[in-house]
Amino acid sequence: MIHVVGHTAIDHILRVPRFPERNCSTFVSDHQVFFGGGAANIAAGIARLGAPVTLVSAVGEDFAGSEYEGWLRDLGVATRFFIVPGKHTPTAFVFTDEKGDQITYFEWGASGTFARQEAPALDHVHLATADPDFNVRVAEKGRSVSFDPGQDIIWYSADQVRRILARIRILFANRHEMEHLTRILEMEREAIIARVPVVVVTMDTEGSVLYTGGREHRIPVVPVKAVDPTGAGDAYRAGFLAATHRGHSPLTACRVGATTASFVVEKAGCQTNLPDWSRMAARFWTHFGDLPLPNGGE
Repeated sequence: MIHVVGHTAIDHILRVPRFPERNCSTFVSDHQVFFGGGAANIAAGIARLGAPVTLVSAVGEDFAGSEYEGWLRDLGVATRFFIVPGKHTPTAFVFTDEKGDQITYFEWGASGTFARQEAPALDHVHLATADPDFNVRVAEKGRSVSFDPGQDIIWYSADQVRRILARIRILFANRHEMEHLTRILEMEREAIIARVPVVVVTMDTEGSVLYTGGREHRIPVVPVKAVDPTGAGDAYRAGFLAATHRGHSPLTACRVGATTASFVVEKAGCQTNLPDWSRMAARFWTHFGDLPLPNGGE
């Protein structure tokens, strides 16, 4: 069982021609509402790919009986929720400009309870965006831990990051988050990579890079007609974790992640176009060749 810890949210996806300067405005050309939250996106992707997953998250009293609750149940996502009376489920407002750059405003809502909750002891756990202190405590109790700070990296102290890095075997970050990590820790990028057995850095349209065993592997993107980049990183992580659960190597898992992400960007919404394993495998074959047998090397 894979446990994913972090936010469940309602996503408001808005498109703007460009981000305004301070004290100025711009117009919104499109506004859609979807199921979201980094941890929930990853859990949904893992379940769609056929791996067992539990979502450890915080929701408001508005979540029970909602369409979102039914969606997760139908996907087969087990849930371990902190339900907070008087609070609503977190809400994300994601603005994307014509260049594909994004700015997110996140209303924590029920997620504020993470700081007050006792951390569970979990065997296989992925730490997505959530309260930094809660993630530290989960990491220190976990047996096999992966970490994805996401845009919440700005809330982590150097001590919190060091404590998590000391416990994890996989680190996920995009290029911007890696820059934040170097500043927070006052360390070179190479020194951070050397501290974790498996590091995956995603780089938008330039693909991703896997660092493991002292080697660097570059994984290209799977080219598709992209409609909305929101959720691509979460889908990548879902694909990687589902592939790892099946026994695939980190390199194959990265390629599965890239393939899974290619589906998500084809439609707006982080959970709108998640592939099952057979759809993913068919596209994988087109771009990377035969999917290696689990535990069979490359």
